[in-house]
Amino acid sequence: MTQPGGQGYEQGVRIGLSAVVIALREGQAVVLTTHAADGAPALPFGPFDPARDRTFELALRAFVTAQTGFPLGFVEQLYTFGDAGRASPRATPGPDRAREVSVGYLALTADAPEAPGRDAAWTPVFDIFPWEDWRSGPPAAMATLEPALRAWADGDARRLGRVETLFALTPERRWNEERVLERYELLYEAGLVAESARDHDRPAPSATGDKTGLPMASDHRRIVATALGRLRSKLKYRPVLFDLTPDTFTLSALQSAAEAVAGLSLHKQNFRRGVERAGLVQATGVFSSDTGGRPAELFRFVGADPLGGPAPGLTLPGQR
Repeated sequence: MTQPGGQGYEQGVRIGLSAVVIALREGQAVVLTTHAADGAPALPFGPFDPARDRTFELALRAFVTAQTGFPLGFVEQLYTFGDAGRASPRATPGPDRAREVSVGYLALTADAPEAPGRDAAWTPVFDIFPWEDWRSGPPAAMATLEPALRAWADGDARRLGRVETLFALTPERRWNEERVLERYELLYEAGLVAESARDHDRPAPSATGDKTGLPMASDHRRIVATALGRLRSKLKYRPVLFDLTPDTFTLSALQSAAEAVAGLSLHKQNFRRGVERAGLVQATGVFSSDTGGRPAELFRFVGADPLGGPAPGLTLPGQR
């Protein structure tokens, strides 16, 4: 290609694959992480070699298992991340550096072993995005983030409108749990997350301390935000929650799983009615005494719509 000044050079493109593997552990949504060369938490990531790898998915499965010891189950392609400098993760690469394009995948598993193996760990999603956990009301992080965001808006009506809408800062604004990526990108734009300071050679933001969560290598936190928003959306129109649950479960455990992903406190009776109306579960006639109270009946996922249509998702009736 040719630069504006007329000097020609070739800029290579490297294709990488990154995996956001989500599971549930001890009532928390967790993501499988490893470490980058600088020690920062990172997603499992590997190159795609068209001379060696037959498909993206086969290459992804191979290197995730090699890096973490964890075999992937369900996977779906998430998005292609190709911003200039995303691997550096600094400014546009020069003529001697390849452009890094990453194809992200979302993977779900009901099997999250205590130690995935090698350099891998299960990292709580809300350690990465503490402002996304509304299960017990407004997150504690918002007490620090709200004034910092308002100070960044500095009376600019457009900025302030985005802040108030995305973070539901006024009574008329409703929290939309699916807009995870937009909230993270707003915090990045405002310079309130560590990645923004790192990418622009600025000191880490001191006003927000540790309230903006766990920073990750490259743009991996952006990829996780994309995956979490996609998963929250899919809960409502596909039965993906059952890819995160064991073969049998109580309805209370199913609700806790939905809350752990959505970051919301759900209305118990309305949630159960929604599950029953959707026809997604079937009672097994077996009771569990592991609930700490009265034995609770175990249910199992029924599967696809017997009439041939796609199985529906779950309603998420939040507490009012």
